[in-house]
Order: sequence, then C-alpha cells, then structure tokens
Amino acid sequence: MATLQSLDRFVVRQRITPMVNRYEIRAPGGDGAAKGPVLALAQQKRMALREQVTFFADEARTTPLFGFKARNVVDLAGATDVVDASGQVIGVFRKDFGASLLRSTYYLEQPGHPVATGVERSQAMALARRFLLEWLPYHFDFTHPDGTVAMSVDKKFAFGRDSYEVTVPDPGLDRRLAAAMAVALDALQAR
Repeated sequence: MATLQSLDRFVVRQRITPMVNRYEIRAPGGDGAAKGPVLALAQQKRMALREQVTFFADEARTTPLFGFKARNVVDLAGATDVVDASGQVIGVFRKDFGASLLRSTYYLEQPGHPVATGVERSQAMALARRFLLEWLPYHFDFTHPDGTVAMSVDKKFAFGRDSYEVTVPDPGLDRRLAAAMAVALDALQAR
C-alpha cells in the first residue's frame, strides 16, 4: 500500500460542509483522479483567528499524522509551522503579502533544504481571480533558487468540491509539507 511519503503525485480533495472545510488526500488513479486509498484526512474550522489544521489517518480523527498552525493570530504575512505527529517542526510556509497583491507568492522552507518560492503561474488568471471570479482554478509552481521545481499545485474546480493535483518532483521535499501547503493554499487564497 502506498504512503504519502512514497508518492511523487497525490490529489487533495475538498469537501465543503457548513462549519468546516474537510480535505482528503489520496493517491491518483490512472486518469489523475483521486481514486486511490485515503492517505490522510484533515479538517479546518472556518472563521478561526489562527489557522490550524490537523491531518489524521482515520475518519474518526483518532490518529494524528501531521498538521500546521499559524504562529500568530490573523497575520497576513506570518509564518505557519508544519509539524509531525509528535509536534516537531518539519517545515514552515509563509506568504509574501506585498508580492501577493497582484500574484500570490509563498515561501516553503524545510530544514537542510533550499527554500522554494511558490508563485501563481498565470498573472492574467491571478488578476481575474482577484477582481472577477474568486473560484477560478489556479496553478502554483514552487521552485528552488536554481530554478528546479520542488512542487506544483494545480486546482481543478468541481461544484462543491475543489480538487488539487499535487506533483512533487523534488525527492528531498517532505510530502507532509507539500500536502500541508496544498491545503493551506485552498484555505488562504480566499482571504
């Protein structure tokens, strides 16, 4: 059975409910759709002052796997720690608020690994999403300073359930960090 850490591609699917956003992470099927077993489940409370999401191994949410938590309350450009099941920091992501005014920009950091900068691929789509239609799909590429791609997140829209195809060509990037970033993009892009 595949584990999240063993995959170069996985799919994050959002399930919208009245008070929380729920996410499931699955291995992709042959057509790229999320048809494999559930690898992790997460839940995010809406309107929370401090972003916090925990990923679990089971639907009953009894076995935590990893998670993320903002360091500060409602900090538009603050750092968010990604932690393993024991609470040890495995990485950090943060938004570049100034650069994000026209094209969303994030930094993904992992100890002992070069920083990856994530930017929306299309300036035109970024502007259209900001000023016309927030629900439009987007594509982020996270690249290292040498130009190599660490990960990509491609949002696909489906009514009531967004889906994100995540590709991680960087063998050294922790897949839990990549999954946390993909879920955070969904949670933070609407703000």
